[in-house]
Amino acid sequence: MEHLDSRLERLERGYRRMRTVTIAALALAAVAMGAALLKGTGQAGALVASRLTLTDAQGHPRATLSTTPDGDTGLVLNDGAGRPRALLGVSKDGSPRLRFSTAEGSMLAELTVYSDEAPRLSFSKNGGTEFFSVGMFPDGSSRLELLDEDGRPRAILNADEHGSPGLLLVDRLGQPRATLRVSPSNSASLVLEGLDGEVFRAPSSVQ
Repeated sequence: MEHLDSRLERLERGYRRMRTVTIAALALAAVAMGAALLKGTGQAGALVASRLTLTDAQGHPRATLSTTPDGDTGLVLNDGAGRPRALLGVSKDGSPRLRFSTAEGSMLAELTVYSDEAPRLSFSKNGGTEFFSVGMFPDGSSRLELLDEDGRPRAILNADEHGSPGLLLVDRLGQPRATLRVSPSNSASLVLEGLDGEVFRAPSSVQ
């Protein structure tokens, strides 16, 4: 029995030494991996990677920060089932974008800024068909559109680069039916077009 006890004691001491060596080896490996990641960055404490994924307690990916071969960069947030629902990204031309999607991947809302001065906001139905958009163009003009169930603009409210407003109403075939404008000189115009080709123009003196 004493012989058995001494053998068990030696085994326990050997196990403790092995555990200590293993922990030390893992720590050294972690340090080496960190040094490899930081090597060549030129900045102390910087972590360089092309893709970073955060997972939840069940191991499902919930957030992914990555770059693409095309030069785009984005942060994608997923729901509990791992489906992308929100995107914050910057395209290779420098245009930032914020997008929200359904669980099936159809876009519901998107905000994009083009050329550092041309923001555009759009809303879509579940299924991807856009029904509302508003934006500004680099020349200073702006435009608001209401679209039908097929994504065709039906009512267009715009202002030119001078701020002069206009309203255009379009039928299902894309033909203008009513146009109301105020010119830069503050004169107003109203044009109504019938199905038979008849056109009514209000006198230009109408205010």
